[in-house]
Amino acid sequence: MTEAEEAILELLQSKGAISVAIIAAALLLRGLFTRYIFKLILKLTQRTKTGLDNSLALAFQVPFRALILVIGIYLALFYYFDGAPADYINTLLRCFIIIFFAWGFYNFLGTDSLQELTKRLDLDRSILDFLAKLFRVLIVALAVIIIAQEWDYDVNGFLAGLGLGGLAIALAAKDAAANIFGGIVIVLDKPFSVGDWIHTPTVEGTVEEISFRSTKIRTFAQALVTVPNSVLANEAITNWSRMEKRRVTFHLGVNRATPREKLKSCVEKIRAMLENHPEVHKETIMVRFDQFGESSLDIFFYFFTQTTVWSEYLRVREDVNLKIMEILEEEGVSVAFPSRSLYFENSPPREEPEQPPKNTAIKNE
Repeated sequence: MTEAEEAILELLQSKGAISVAIIAAALLLRGLFTRYIFKLILKLTQRTKTGLDNSLALAFQVPFRALILVIGIYLALFYYFDGAPADYINTLLRCFIIIFFAWGFYNFLGTDSLQELTKRLDLDRSILDFLAKLFRVLIVALAVIIIAQEWDYDVNGFLAGLGLGGLAIALAAKDAAANIFGGIVIVLDKPFSVGDWIHTPTVEGTVEEISFRSTKIRTFAQALVTVPNSVLANEAITNWSRMEKRRVTFHLGVNRATPREKLKSCVEKIRAMLENHPEVHKETIMVRFDQFGESSLDIFFYFFTQTTVWSEYLRVREDVNLKIMEILEEEGVSVAFPSRSLYFENSPPREEPEQPPKNTAIKNE
């Protein structure tokens, strides 16, 4: 064997080369995991009835690939140091494992798995969004505390300091604390959810986001209004999206000269039309000759539409109005317009216009 071949053999048998080979094998295993093993895991999770396991697998995909590389580096160092790596290397491995779990669960709380939890637990989506943000903060804080303990930091003193500091911060930032507690009240009481159309003395629009500090509402002018939760928690909130039906009420005045029989026939036909209308709620329908107006005979209307959507509601109202006009035309009844008649007790004498004198010559100059 030549000297060059002996040198290459010694290099291959050296600890450094074997350690590099272990890292290369870890990289290869990471690629195989991404291509084959992870796809097999996803196929297995997709066969189950729940989608939570699939979301959990997707959440841990990237952290697991990173963990394979970290374990490969650790094994390389373990071999290089003859099974006795430095203490800080062991500590680093434990820290990476903590980060792995925190990273995975942090990703899991941000996936679409919350939608399935919403259906399973019969909870509002805004509640789960709020709790997901809270648990994400707790996961990060817990991971930091455990990692600090791994490096022999005195966490008890730090936590005690946080308690005193938190008291001082709470006193200095009571408005922010009030907003947080207001957000908790909104989440628990559920006066509205994301996507609801609400009206308050402060703002009216569609709820887009509920966070720790504030609620974002999109107005009908397409402006985004951010309202502190402490304000919303202490205001009267009308949730129009939770209406089961939508009210229609108005007066229609017809001509005062309308005969009694024709007016009665119009009222009965209009009531029958509303009772048979497929988009009018059948529970409460009132059509009555209500009062004698100043210049009209007033018919009172009170009923509800099946739909609560604004555009559909307007379409139903339009259809009802057109049918009312059709009935009035069939009966020969006209809608009254505001009018006023003036009567003179003694009519003033009528002045005759002046007549030119007869046989008057016209002189031209």
